[in-house]
Amino acid sequence: MDKDKEQAIARKGRHIGLVIAVTTVIWLAMTMFIGPALKLPGRYALLFDFAALAGFIYAGVNIFQLWRMRQDSQG
Repeated sequence: MDKDKEQAIARKGRHIGLVIAVTTVIWLAMTMFIGPALKLPGRYALLFDFAALAGFIYAGVNIFQLWRMRQDSQG
């Protein structure tokens, strides 16, 4: 495996980790702290849940792409 391919795989892995971490933190902050502090109705919690689900689906697609990149680079 060449150096550029290894760096691309590492970069994509860091990107996925960052997306998952940021999505989780924002989701928890919005549903547990910010939403109740602003006295938002409960239906907004569902909106935050769907936004977090979209972020996790995006991460899942990228995990699959990363897996394919690793498979291709191994032979």
